Amino acid sequence: MLLPKLLLPALLTVTAALAVTPVPSTDWPQWRGPARDDLSKETGLLKEWPADGPQKLWSYTNAGMGYSGFAVVGGRLYTMGTRDGSEVLFCLDAAKGTEIWVAKLGSVLSNKWGDGPRGTPAVSGDKIYTMGGDGTVVCVSAKDGKEVWRNTMASLGGKTPGWGYTESVLVDGDLVLCTPGGPQGTMAALDKATGKLRWQTKDLTNGAHYSSIVPAVINGQPQYVQRTMETVFGVSPKDGKVLWQQPYPGKTAVIPTPIVKGNQVYVTAGYGVGCLSFTVEKDNSIKVLYDETASTNKVMKNHHGGVILVDDHVYGYSDGLGWICQDFKTGALVWAERTKLGKGAISYADGHFYLLDEGSGTVVLIEASPKGWSEKGRFKIDPQTAIRSPQGRIWTHPVISNGRLYLRDQDLIFAYAVK
Repeated sequence: MLLPKLLLPALLTVTAALAVTPVPSTDWPQWRGPARDDLSKETGLLKEWPADGPQKLWSYTNAGMGYSGFAVVGGRLYTMGTRDGSEVLFCLDAAKGTEIWVAKLGSVLSNKWGDGPRGTPAVSGDKIYTMGGDGTVVCVSAKDGKEVWRNTMASLGGKTPGWGYTESVLVDGDLVLCTPGGPQGTMAALDKATGKLRWQTKDLTNGAHYSSIVPAVINGQPQYVQRTMETVFGVSPKDGKVLWQQPYPGKTAVIPTPIVKGNQVYVTAGYGVGCLSFTVEKDNSIKVLYDETASTNKVMKNHHGGVILVDDHVYGYSDGLGWICQDFKTGALVWAERTKLGKGAISYADGHFYLLDEGSGTVVLIEASPKGWSEKGRFKIDPQTAIRSPQGRIWTHPVISNGRLYLRDQDLIFAYAVK
């Protein structure tokens, strides 16, 4: 069709403007997203899936062993795996699944539940920061993977936990936060530019377990919240001073990332432990809301699939009860569903939860609602890996970023269109 000459300049101007206008980004720069709460700000996603699930966009088959999660920034996806006898950090084109570069990290963590790295890289500016399964922290250039610096948890007095170091490092301002554990101090802050030690928590020396640090502002005080097998605690960013502690004995392993809303802190653990919630008062004293003395404490017994706070309700998988919704303020059970899907991980985007069954590889979309289980589609990861340990499962958490759902089963990484 021929357009009037007078319309052509206007049309060309509009077309040019659209071409250069940046598309709003919903990048995922670290473990559990921008705020470490696993709440994506993505909108316009599919509210229901086709019968056979969303369209698979690409698959990548050379990630090696490990359970490392995804960081997605600037059209690139970063995660860790193994190759040629080493743990590696690699970079893929997030839209195409093609490999851009690979950086060597260190020796491969050996473990009967599955070898390889466990944590998720953190992207800050033009650098990537990550920790391997043996506790080696490496900073590399996002452009080409060239190493900038490295440090180790062993040099900070840490001892590798039984399942390896699974922590995803936190980058905050000019610090890189990690949890070596041990006699030199439980938590440590490294200089972001050099990797050199800035401070370590001399007044707390618990060994490291498997959770990751959460940044928070409680009663106007910036701090880092973390947990060990013995306690939950808050640390000052200035000097590593422990501001408060609350005893919380775990069993075997404590894994899920803490939740902080206002001055309320929430933690949960598997192996029959349950959940604990308390407020940190203005004088840094602790007021327990529900714990081992209350019947509500056994409502959420989350092993390692994670829990998510949406409004005033906590969602996730609870051993023995199934997928549940729990009142954040009181700890009471709101609803439970144990027949529709097995144990696994949870992620959130655009009013829905993306649930992953660790055993079968089934992925389910449900509404994020305290009213009950409302399913909007499901599919099964296919194919599945041939290299996973018999004791292992599909433990990498789903990530939703820029209209795509990313999933991993060891050497296999998949991207699906969910927008």
